[in-house]
Amino acid sequence: MLRAIEQKNGRVLILDQSELPHRIKDIKCARWQEVASSIKRLKIRGAPAIGIAAAMGLALGARSVKASGFEDFMRKLAPVFEGILSTRPTAVNIKWALERQKGLLTKERERPVSELKELLWKEAQKILDEDIEVNKSIGRWGAKFIKDGDVVLTHCNAGALATGGYGTATAPIFVAREQGKRIHVVVGETRPVLQGARLTALEMREAGIPMTLITDNCAGALMRRGDISLAIVGTDRTARNGDVANKIGTYTVAVLAKENKIPFYVAAPMSSIDFSVPRGEFIPIEERDSREVCSIKGVRIAPKGVTARNPAFDVTPAKYVTAIITELGAFRPGDIKKLNGKRAELKKIRI
Repeated sequence: MLRAIEQKNGRVLILDQSELPHRIKDIKCARWQEVASSIKRLKIRGAPAIGIAAAMGLALGARSVKASGFEDFMRKLAPVFEGILSTRPTAVNIKWALERQKGLLTKERERPVSELKELLWKEAQKILDEDIEVNKSIGRWGAKFIKDGDVVLTHCNAGALATGGYGTATAPIFVAREQGKRIHVVVGETRPVLQGARLTALEMREAGIPMTLITDNCAGALMRRGDISLAIVGTDRTARNGDVANKIGTYTVAVLAKENKIPFYVAAPMSSIDFSVPRGEFIPIEERDSREVCSIKGVRIAPKGVTARNPAFDVTPAKYVTAIITELGAFRPGDIKKLNGKRAELKKIRI
């Protein structure tokens, strides 16, 4: 299974996903700015993966800071925090990972600066290792919704390449397959950067799971014909009310699924749920360069002078979501708000 990111010999190795599926190439980051640039330029993408990258990037940035004590260290580290945080505004995992690192530093403030730097590296690795276990838990819960013979529709890439490993939306597929269920996966191409065609299709092929690639505008027709059993997607940020921000086109798939009475599931680690955001309308939506729409891999497909809109994400209202599958269980979107520090209520709301 391909891995999106790892740390090795004091560097952060990022698999350059812009080169996939034709070339496997690692970006060897020795400075935090290289990690930030990789996030910004989609060399690494997927909410959990860029959260891990943020944590590792901070550790890289801290390595070059010379400080006399905790306060001086935090003051000099602030530009690194801000630089990494600004790379992609929609995915909450970047903020979550950086705040986790900041909380660790505050807790251990009495330690020498040299030890604080080492703690950042260890915590970043811990975030990666935990993410893989979280994904496996999501897979176990999500596999309950997949029956033998089902055809599962995906959108964008929420597989191992978008996480520390194993994936979120793909995890139920992998677990169901391990359980002996016969599954066919329909992969939406995901314009404009084609994460489905380039990445999810590659992951399915490598795992030996039967799959069919479709254009994004084909999904509704297949649903109406009865060729899709259920849809599972990932998420970059989920609001407190269960509204979900994910790759542009997710809203379309969700509405079509509702119209055709097909279950629409969202695989979401708890780290991607932003309890500070009440509804999806408050989630910032990243607008990317229009050249991504007008060109494919550097080859222009639109006439010169044509401009384009290129929002990277859309928001799917909670009413279109059948359930949100987390590492703690599967929940109705309206019950997500109860998960904020209230573990005692889990048994009451678990689907």
